[in-house]
Amino acid sequence: MAEVRYENPKGTAPAQGLYSHAGVAHGGRIAFIAGQLSVDAGGAVVGRNDFAAQFRQVFENLGDVLAGMGVGFDRVAKFTTYMVHSQDIDAFMVLRKELFPSLFKDGVYPPNTLLMIDRLVKEDFLIEVEAVAVLD
Repeated sequence: MAEVRYENPKGTAPAQGLYSHAGVAHGGRIAFIAGQLSVDAGGAVVGRNDFAAQFRQVFENLGDVLAGMGVGFDRVAKFTTYMVHSQDIDAFMVLRKELFPSLFKDGVYPPNTLLMIDRLVKEDFLIEVEAVAVLD
């Protein structure tokens, strides 16, 4: 059976947020999930100028992609997060702290790389999250 295990090897510095240093995949195919944006089913931007609304929509969209592949967030081996405003980092940390316990029941979280970039594909987007997941 495919699974993902999160690790913080001995001798490593403590994680600086809700993530682990490594995600180890076992027994399944690897899916590389494109960065998800804050769009609804019709393609309209959700939460224009509202970081929290965009964060929630992005993770809802990620959940939809995972479900469409027959898995859940427990199969995510790694996230990469792109944001356009460093001023949103604190909000990002708070929103993850609210959301992640419901997605990762054991309280151990996948690795995440957080990057600040100039912009995303459209000016309206504030956050994009891509993932690597393990499928059966």
